[in-house]
Amino acid sequence: MFKVFKIALRNLRRYKRRTQLTLALIIAGMVFFMVFSSVTGSFKDAMVGQITESFLGHLQIHRVGYIAAIDNLPLQLNLQSEQVQVIERTLDQEQAVAAYSKRIKFGGAFSNFEETTNIRINGVDPDMEFSTCPQLLSRIVEGNADSSSLEKGKILVPELLARGLKVKAGDTVVVVATNEVGSVNGKTFVIGGILSSATGPGGRDGYIHIDDARELLRMDENGVSEFAIRIKDFDQVDKVRKRLLSAVANQRTKEGKPVFEVHTWEKLSPFSNIAKMIDVMTFFLMLMLVAVVLISIMNVMIMAVYERIREIGTIAAIGTQPRMILALFVTEGFLMGTLGTLIGLAIGLVIIFVLNYLGIDYSFGRTESLILLPTISFPSVFLISALVIFVSVVASIQPAWKASKMEPIDALRHV
Repeated sequence: MFKVFKIALRNLRRYKRRTQLTLALIIAGMVFFMVFSSVTGSFKDAMVGQITESFLGHLQIHRVGYIAAIDNLPLQLNLQSEQVQVIERTLDQEQAVAAYSKRIKFGGAFSNFEETTNIRINGVDPDMEFSTCPQLLSRIVEGNADSSSLEKGKILVPELLARGLKVKAGDTVVVVATNEVGSVNGKTFVIGGILSSATGPGGRDGYIHIDDARELLRMDENGVSEFAIRIKDFDQVDKVRKRLLSAVANQRTKEGKPVFEVHTWEKLSPFSNIAKMIDVMTFFLMLMLVAVVLISIMNVMIMAVYERIREIGTIAAIGTQPRMILALFVTEGFLMGTLGTLIGLAIGLVIIFVLNYLGIDYSFGRTESLILLPTISFPSVFLISALVIFVSVVASIQPAWKASKMEPIDALRHV
């Protein structure tokens, strides 16, 4: 077998220009795919991180029907005290859960005593919320970027509303809301901070302490609108969702219907479609690379067979078995695929390392720069490398098969 490799390598060196051109195509494809995958992958990770770790969480639990009516923030579909206890026990027992936060969500009127506008309010426990969404603190562009900005009596105001009503940290404002039974109540707050939006300039979500939310809505029970959950391993989101849903499946209404629904961030954010588009683009780019390798190797091997017909006839006439001729040409394709893959892999990793070291400035949802740090996972590298080598071998089979089936006499007569 070693002799086959030695002869195949010698044949590749005999036709340097053709071999170099084919290697260049494979190397260029490998480098482009690796760099593209690493950059788009880092963008996707940064985008998903902004969404999940600054306001959404990895998972959320609601009463059935809440998400369908979430635009209205229906207080009548809040989780009741007994249901909250069930969910808390379930989350405390789930080892994959890193943190969770209880929220009361409602709509209200926000006023600086001169002008009034609408606002979406999230009543939260500061410590629980900042543990579940650690990037929320980084969105505070004015005021104290710590839990003191959400003490009782304080409010985090979205940047859009702050600009529109010309308020700043330290100003006194009033929030008016209607509770579940239609009673209207108002409460004054001190602005603890101005909150930039994680999803663009249209964000209208403000935050207050959960006790203030209960006081404003005159809620006596320990009810909440939702549980936002952060898990330890983001890749396990779907598995954790299924386990949580199974753990609360025994909770049923009088009609026998489920009480709770558990959603991943993908079901709650339209930005998940962008993440899916990135995955689709990466997949199609991989198909293009496979096509380039397939066509290049097959073209080279067909030409090699055509130009070496007399040579094939000679080695066949002296007793070389057809399977050895087949192995020889397949080995040539394998060597070109392997060599191109290794060189492309080395160049691609160097470029990714440099990009990771330098960082790429990019803005997403905020005016300041977001630094992308391109990386590529070992499974991705292994997959594309194995695929390119496999396709190189497959592309060599047809020309190699043709060469192995030549009749020595006919081949020797070839001019």
